[in-house]
Amino acid sequence: MLLQINTPVPKDIPLDLPLPEWLLVTLLIVSFLLHIIFINLMVGGSIVVLWAQVKGLKDKQYDVFAYEIAKTITVNKSIAVVLGVAPLLSINTLYTVYFYSANALTGFAWIMIIPLVTIAFLLTYLHKYSWSAMKNHKALHIGIIALSVLIFLFIPLIFLTNVNLMMFPEKWGTIKGFLSALVLPNVFPRYFEFLGACVSVTGVFIVWYNGRKNYPFEEIYNNFTRAQVKRVGYHIALVGLAGQIVFGAIVLMTLPAKGVSFEVIEIMGVAGGLLVLALWWIWQTVKDTDENLNRHFWKITIAIFVFMICYGGSRQMYRHNALDKHQQMMAAHTASFQALSKEARENYVEEEPELEIDESLGDLAKGTALFQASCSGCHQLDQQLVGPPIREMKQIYEKDEPKLIAWIKAPGRKRMELMQMPGFPQIPDEDLKEIAKYILSVE
Repeated sequence: MLLQINTPVPKDIPLDLPLPEWLLVTLLIVSFLLHIIFINLMVGGSIVVLWAQVKGLKDKQYDVFAYEIAKTITVNKSIAVVLGVAPLLSINTLYTVYFYSANALTGFAWIMIIPLVTIAFLLTYLHKYSWSAMKNHKALHIGIIALSVLIFLFIPLIFLTNVNLMMFPEKWGTIKGFLSALVLPNVFPRYFEFLGACVSVTGVFIVWYNGRKNYPFEEIYNNFTRAQVKRVGYHIALVGLAGQIVFGAIVLMTLPAKGVSFEVIEIMGVAGGLLVLALWWIWQTVKDTDENLNRHFWKITIAIFVFMICYGGSRQMYRHNALDKHQQMMAAHTASFQALSKEARENYVEEEPELEIDESLGDLAKGTALFQASCSGCHQLDQQLVGPPIREMKQIYEKDEPKLIAWIKAPGRKRMELMQMPGFPQIPDEDLKEIAKYILSVE
């Protein structure tokens, strides 16, 4: 009962899903997985570029390294945008009321996503294509990528806050904008876990990118070897994975109980175990010789990829559990509304409006009230509106009240420039007499 009192229960949209629910859920998980990989590479890549370019102020090889990674950010950005369409449409379809309610409650921050994304993308292009032109203005050049990183860090926080808010309808009444939604449980732990994922995925990407046989590494770098750059990638992945594990544990401990089930905990536990395993393999790799740097690479990659599948599945399971009771209440509310609406349509009774009769008008009181209710929208005393003035009607029918009544019931058309008057056969004869009496009484 407390849940029903404190939780808003809107009416759902009574439309069939375009695809079976299980297929939409599968599409959501798979498409989001592909999307988030390139989001990780975009955000993590920009962070690594900023770090490497600052380090490159003293060691020029890191500046070269920063430029090589910067060239990939715009590509990964474009792929992330394209792959983001499917999960966005899927979540809109599956959780329409919840998703749009969260968007409305965070208001200005949600609306700012498009201009922020546009600015961040333009900054990354400016940063990449002005690398040579701004080689003597490194502080300004670094400032461009730093601003881009700040925007890239803020945009996922908006998305994450909204997706978190949509799972807690009972909190909607207390939300006064983005900042109040930001402090809901689990937002910041999930956000910092996301940042760890961005860094770890980017680190693994750097290892793969620089290990390709067709990559002209020796033509690009003068002092670095492939092994050195791979080690940089592994160290970056190591830091990211450590952050993921720490904040993942905090996420699990701060997860609101309403969506928790044994299956959710079980899958998250498996996912966490995969991260620990990947961390162990990376640690073993960075301690090993250059010849063995590829020894655990694919095991690390597969472990992280399977983690993302497990984590995405567990989050969807948690979302389903968290909203299940509310969705049942909303379905009942919608069914009740539809039943009442159907009954009202099938048992429609037109109620006659009450006349405001001024008794001081004597014999003309009822006729005046009837005229005001039925005729005054088109006829005024002296002014022509849709139809002619009352005084003109009096002049025409002054000595023939029956003809005036007959005209009101079934009018013809005397003037082509005026709209033809509709008939009023539903008005009783006694009321028509009162209206005619009023018309013929005006001075």
